[in-house]
This record gives sequence, structure tokens and C-alpha cells, in this order.
Amino acid sequence: MSTATKDHIRLGDDGTAWIDDTHIKVIEVALDMIAEGWSPAEIQRQHDGSLSLAQIHAALAYYYDHQASFDEEIRRDLEEYEALRKAQGNDTPLHRKLRAAGKLP
Repeated sequence: MSTATKDHIRLGDDGTAWIDDTHIKVIEVALDMIAEGWSPAEIQRQHDGSLSLAQIHAALAYYYDHQASFDEEIRRDLEEYEALRKAQGNDTPLHRKLRAAGKLP
């Protein structure tokens, strides 16, 4: 790993990669790019300027350096989300409110 990337990325005790001096995970910035299609400048704008372009580029570089493990984590998280969503079905608090208001059958 390059020195510049190391200066902007820290690993938590559990191995989670964080952008240094923030509460933002590297995977969150990677997902901004993957899921939203945002450029580094757009990621910076969407984070209200709280991330420097150097931090964003370092996070993306770290993602690419460890892409296989990040992509596997994303896949597992999506599977877990889908399983939970399927298990809950249409019995969420919002669904119950909408049914009570006559907005849903």
C-alpha cells in the first residue's frame, strides 16, 4: 500500500477500513461510487464537503487494492438484507399504518 493511502485510511480493531479522522467507512465511499455512480467530486459534495478529495481517492484506492474482499462483503450484506426483507414481508410498521389509514389493502 502506498504511503499516501496509508495516511488517509485506518483499520479498526475488527479490521474495518475507515477514512482517517472521520466516522466514514471505506466501503461507504466505494458504495457511493458503485451503487450511485458518483464521481469523487460528487461524493465530496454528497458528504457536504466533510471529505477531502485526497481522502476519497485514498478510500477508492484502498477499495481497489482489496476489491475481492469488499465485493464479497457487499454481496453478503445484500443477501442478508434480502433475507430480512423477505422474512418481514408487508408487516412493517409503515405497512400497518398505511393499511389502518385505508391506503393499502
